[in-house]
Amino acid sequence: MTPIRRPADLARSTARRFAERKATREAFRRDTFALPRAQARAKARELFKRFPKAAYQTEIESWRELPGDCIEFTMRRLPSAD
Repeated sequence: MTPIRRPADLARSTARRFAERKATREAFRRDTFALPRAQARAKARELFKRFPKAAYQTEIESWRELPGDCIEFTMRRLPSAD
């Protein structure tokens, strides 16, 4: 026999699902670029200027050299400053 579900039960269940989904979501935004060395350096400077480390926790998460003097790098930052 199925128990009778009241609107309050449904609301609690929905709120719990949203809270679980929010808790598992990654807070950081990541952008990956593959550019020639000089342009990669300029792009990283631009992003640090646009999203300051103190407010957005901006950092270069990873980088590697590609053939042809290109650099691939991933910038990580918070989507907004609170």
